[in-house]
Amino acid sequence: MFADTLLIVVISICTALFAEGVTYILVYRTEKYKKLKASIEKQTKKLDKKKETVTDISRQPGHKKKIEKEEERLKSEKRDLSYVKMQSMFCHWIHLTSLMGMFNSIFDGRVVGKLPFTPISFLQGISHRNLAGDDYTDCSFYFPLYTLHHEYKTEHTENVRVCSVPSS
Repeated sequence: MFADTLLIVVISICTALFAEGVTYILVYRTEKYKKLKASIEKQTKKLDKKKETVTDISRQPGHKKKIEKEEERLKSEKRDLSYVKMQSMFCHWIHLTSLMGMFNSIFDGRVVGKLPFTPISFLQGISHRNLAGDDYTDCSFYFPLYTLHHEYKTEHTENVRVCSVPSS
């Protein structure tokens, strides 16, 4: 059981790193992404500067329309950026789905870990998938693979990545 658990942890980290590599190649390295990111940063600063200079928008109706127009441009560019990122998410989905199918055949019906708690009812389907018995502290490979993969990907790679989009 320990060897299976260790193997799943290694697989989770490797798949997360692979997914980040694909994301970097398909998204963050492209000129389109870099241009959109620079444009969004520029427009965000421009919009913030306009909002700071205008103290009372109700007295200056022309400025209100300009600010709304800038906000619409910013939304449009963020939408374009989301479309660029969606290509990577689609490849990541295909990769994860194929891995789940492959590892389902390897770890089907095997207990790979013991949870120190009984999961909430809607998580029991993931944590106890394809396992015999009613001991819901037994853990199938889906739960650690899925949770570790996504935890590693979101937590650690977001901290390391310098290509983040500013939020508005």
